[in-house]
Amino acid sequence: MPNVVDMSIRHPHTHEPGEPHGHDRGLAHDLPMIVQRGLGRRGLLALFGGVGAVAIAGCGTDDSTSSAATDSGPSQTPGDPPAGGGGSSATSVAKDEIPEETGGPFPADGSNGINVLSESGVVRSDITASFGSASGKAEGVPLSIRMKVYDLEGDGATVLSGAAVYLWHCDREGRYSMYSQGVEEENYLRGVQATDAQGWVEFTSIFPAAYSGRWPHIHFEVYPNLADATSRSGKLRTSQLALPEDVCARVYEADGYDDSVGKLAQTSLDSDNVFSDGYSLQMAKVTGSNDEGWLATLNVPV
Repeated sequence: MPNVVDMSIRHPHTHEPGEPHGHDRGLAHDLPMIVQRGLGRRGLLALFGGVGAVAIAGCGTDDSTSSAATDSGPSQTPGDPPAGGGGSSATSVAKDEIPEETGGPFPADGSNGINVLSESGVVRSDITASFGSASGKAEGVPLSIRMKVYDLEGDGATVLSGAAVYLWHCDREGRYSMYSQGVEEENYLRGVQATDAQGWVEFTSIFPAAYSGRWPHIHFEVYPNLADATSRSGKLRTSQLALPEDVCARVYEADGYDDSVGKLAQTSLDSDNVFSDGYSLQMAKVTGSNDEGWLATLNVPV
């Protein structure tokens, strides 16, 4: 497993520009979790079942709508090796875990008082609508988010079957449910899914907005299993998925994304406080169209 010190020095972020600072707990919150994970993850992984070894090999892409190459998903021919989650070679996938990042001020994972993970109904694949007593629905260009989770413990990558991914992001207006004005009572664009036997998890959502100070992104956390996710224990990783600029520009031509056009022009991956020191492992491969929807795919080595 990669050195714990190497992980702890990446992104000691304290807040996301343009967002309230009060909810982010920063490095003081993240570091104990990282150290604990470094000391005890092998024991946690014993909870998984149905894991299998996979070979890792890099493969490029000719898709003009993405700067990242990833495994194409469940439709891939059995036995085909996955590419890196944005990496350009087998080495980048086999040796590098996806970076630890801030969960930002709007995680709703219990770290700042608001906890959607304990609510009945949070385990779901379609996160476009609120659940429970809330009834709102996020409007926007359709986006499916597909992730494949691996463990890099030992000499190679092992698919994590039964792991849980909690995923959340802002809506078309740049608002986060449960926090932002006007959507405090909603819980849309948040959900938890367990990975299948091949390590895949998929969410049905909408394309997030660009808002001031941040590159368009999606937050996620990885847990050993659903029970740990819904009780917020044993977290393996908090990270973020980046969306390609050319795809964002095309999506933001659609109705309802008018404000995102200017916000996208005001920032860059190189100036973003999360992705500025490297994003190759976090840049999703995105294909599709505004009319038929988009598919974002990312490998998640932890």
